[in-house]
Amino acid sequence: MAIIKIQKGTKDILPSDMPVWYFMEDNARKIFSEYGAKEIRTPIFEATELFARGVGDTTDIVNKEMYTFEKSERSLTLRPENTAGVVRAFIENGMHRLSAPIKLWYKGPMFRYERPQAGRQRQFHQVGVEVFGIKQPTADAEVILMAVNYLNALGLNDLSVELNSLGCPKCREEFKTKLKDVIKPYLSQLCPDCQARFEKNPLRLLDCKVEECKAIYAKPEIQEVIQSDFICEECSEHFSGLKSYLDALKINYSINKLLVRGLDYYNRTVFEIKSNNLGSQNAVCGGGRYDSLVRNLGGEDTPAVGFAMGMERLASLIGNRDDEKTRAFVVSNNTVEGIKLAEELRRAGISAEFDLTNKKFVKQLEKASKVAKFAVILGEDELNSNQVTVKNLDTSEQKTIPREELLKAI
Repeated sequence: MAIIKIQKGTKDILPSDMPVWYFMEDNARKIFSEYGAKEIRTPIFEATELFARGVGDTTDIVNKEMYTFEKSERSLTLRPENTAGVVRAFIENGMHRLSAPIKLWYKGPMFRYERPQAGRQRQFHQVGVEVFGIKQPTADAEVILMAVNYLNALGLNDLSVELNSLGCPKCREEFKTKLKDVIKPYLSQLCPDCQARFEKNPLRLLDCKVEECKAIYAKPEIQEVIQSDFICEECSEHFSGLKSYLDALKINYSINKLLVRGLDYYNRTVFEIKSNNLGSQNAVCGGGRYDSLVRNLGGEDTPAVGFAMGMERLASLIGNRDDEKTRAFVVSNNTVEGIKLAEELRRAGISAEFDLTNKKFVKQLEKASKVAKFAVILGEDELNSNQVTVKNLDTSEQKTIPREELLKAI
């Protein structure tokens, strides 16, 4: 019978991989809780309309990458990202009535049908933070600081932060008009995606990765428009405030006018954090402000800002971490007493194993040396004297002690 293999774009996370995943998850819980963020877990599928309205029907995610299916005449979609789902939960559960800021963090699988590549799968995992209720740039600065501190806690220090301001809808429309005017003469030379974006969402043109398109956008007359300070006075003050906070916090950053992010809901601040230890796909964190999304999804007008990180990409940067060994391995040919002692240790909160196949002593000791910190030897002599022999498998030091002193000894 043929073996059924894993689907393209998915990957098993094996027991040997788990130490790095525990490391990422434990640090997320620690760092984000220090900022007052609470964990939220939303369903992995939602109404398709949530992503069409939230992420934007001009994005590649909605147009090309969603896993959508029909069930009982309803269109459902596996979540391609989690901001829309968190906003839906925020609205549906009346969180706007809580005292601002409301800080939420999440982790879990996302799904996008795209070409698999290094650090990017069709089922992938993200960890992220969303902060609701604060319109001031203090929230933007704290979110960026939270992301940087989390990455530092993972041992990732060779980072660069890139910022841009997309302005508000009013000042952005003027910029879009100027951008379309200067790009229009080159429209026929652009890739099919950019030609479609030209009318629907011209800002997305700047996010194109096709080299021919990038060369066109690098032309002096187009760069003059891109590099112009198009944002209004209020948006400019917000962006200046953010930069002043980052300066005070000693967060190094640079301004990237081509940074627009791939989702329609962003306004004003957008940012990416990049690792200099990766190749061209070097972004490890992306985020920004999305002040209109809560209202667009049926809630009250609520400012918000957040970020997300791909955990597979983080894992590739962190590298392997040693699995924590079992604390004790009970070595005994008396299976009844051996399994009783192993269970006694577990109930005391100490990880313990016991040889279920009752191999010879020497084989049990060999196994213990590979998986445990201590061998707890329970032979006939020890049973008769109500003692145990404890061997430190790192130092080979061995001593026989009264049974009641075992917990203290290990």
